[in-house]
Amino acid sequence: MQALCGLFGYTRQAYYKHLKNNAKHCLEEEIVLERIHSYRKWMPRIGGTKLHYLMNEAGYRISRKTLFSILRTNSLLVRGRKKYAVTTDSRHWMKKYPNLIRGFDFESPNLLWVSNITYIKVKGEFAYLSLITDAYSHKIVGYCLYHTLESEGTMMALQMAIEATPENKRIGLIHHSDRGSQYCCNDYVKLLKT
Repeated sequence: MQALCGLFGYTRQAYYKHLKNNAKHCLEEEIVLERIHSYRKWMPRIGGTKLHYLMNEAGYRISRKTLFSILRTNSLLVRGRKKYAVTTDSRHWMKKYPNLIRGFDFESPNLLWVSNITYIKVKGEFAYLSLITDAYSHKIVGYCLYHTLESEGTMMALQMAIEATPENKRIGLIHHSDRGSQYCCNDYVKLLKT
């Protein structure tokens, strides 16, 4: 054994110390994995950061880096849930109108209205804010906070914008959106044409 260790430039003591440390490391990893499985039994979606906190609270002194390495090696990392809401679905069957604003110059208000939907978290739930903004003045001409992404919220915002703007000022007005399903549905298009 001494000749083999000498060939690689190590002492015999270094070799045995390595074996002892490796065995100790494997045993510690087994104990950590056992503990992870017991936590995951009760909390299947618990992530690495919370696991690290719980392990340290229980007296298992393990670094965050080591814990994540063990989780990764054993395919135990949990994917985080997305914390945002998707507000646009442009892959729908409804008619999509051409983009009329390429190279468009705004010289005055009420030439171009831009519509968008954003989400707001209210009491742990998402609410959807539909906005219609005048592109020249940046004034919000219509809005509606609605509990779903259905077209009713966008239609209420559009109705508010129409009622707030005299008919003679809406002549030649262009309405621009991300062409999501709320803006391309028949009811919304019908309201736009009034």
